[in-house]
Order: sequence, then structure tokens, then C-alpha cells
Amino acid sequence: MGVPGVIFDRDGTLIDFVRDEESGAVFTAFHPSHLRILPGAFEGLRLLLRSGFTLAIATNQPGVAKGHFSREAIGRTHDALLQRFKDEGVEFAAVEACLHHPVENPDGDRSLQVACDCRKPLPGMLDRIVSSLGFERARTWMVGDALSDVLAGEAAGLHSALVRPDRRCEACPLSDTLTTAVTGSILELCRRIAQTQTVS
Repeated sequence: MGVPGVIFDRDGTLIDFVRDEESGAVFTAFHPSHLRILPGAFEGLRLLLRSGFTLAIATNQPGVAKGHFSREAIGRTHDALLQRFKDEGVEFAAVEACLHHPVENPDGDRSLQVACDCRKPLPGMLDRIVSSLGFERARTWMVGDALSDVLAGEAAGLHSALVRPDRRCEACPLSDTLTTAVTGSILELCRRIAQTQTVS
């Protein structure tokens, strides 16, 4: 029997998107200064650890393939993110990042402009995490803020959970079309997941 785990998406789940007030552009964090931890994330993840879950991150980061930023920028950002959580008593056992994108872009890294098995909603990253950490699929969750996260979790044979802040309606139909836990905050969702471990 394996161990229970929770695999988190990154952007929109653990950290906020970056918003340029002048241009109105919204993009994902690619520098440590961009990191804005979402409310309740530290407390919620500490609760999961106390409840016996092992934590991991699986994130699509196609900006390298598109030429928006470098591999090194992703690495620095992830190092800073892990340190921020570690400082708050939360450690992740694994981080998987898919850098691929299937659309060709002359400004990007052509070696990453391919179809792959790891870009969510495909389950490649999740399968690797489950295998490397010895997760029991029946007691493991995929937590994210988008349909691709939910579908990746289902494809990997995991429970799926959706964080849907009230201010966002992108994923509103999911609660009606998929069997998944849906909550408005990461802390609320972590509490619900922790309860499943207590019951089992």
C-alpha cells in the first residue's frame, strides 16, 4: 500500500497570476519577485502534512517554448517558491514542470515545441510523481484551478479538486459536469481533503 498524496497546480492555485497594471496583461510568475502566495495556502498545506499527506507540484510552464522566458528563470522562481513554503513549515517532495508547447514559435526553444505526454490535461507529470513518491492513487488528489488540472487528475486515476475563487468564472461549469470537489479557497479545500484521510 502506498502513501496518500496531494499534487498541486502552481499558478492560480498556490500563487496568484501576475498582473501588469499599466497594460492589463496577465501572465505567470517567472521571477522570484513575482511570487504572491494565495491566502490560506500556508495554513492549508501545513494541515495536509499533519494529516499524513505528502505534497508535490505539477505545473504547465510553456513560456520557455514560446520564448517568453528562460529555463533558468523557471528554476530560480521554483527555488524561491519552495523556500517561501519551507520557511512556513511546508516542504514539497517533488516538483514537475512541463516546458513543452505543441505550437511552433520562432522566438522560443524549438526543442520544446512538441506534443508531449506531460502537458496537462495529459497525466504524464502526475504519473511520474505517483511512481517516484509511491503514492496510492485511491488516496491521492490533484488540486488545481482549471479544467486541465481536473482532467489530468482523472486520467491519472486520482481524486480531483478544483479551487474556484468567487471572482473567477472560467471553470464555473465544472461543478455541474464533473465529479470533483469544488471550493472557493485553498484552505477550505485542504480542510476537506484532510478530513478524508482522518476518516480512512
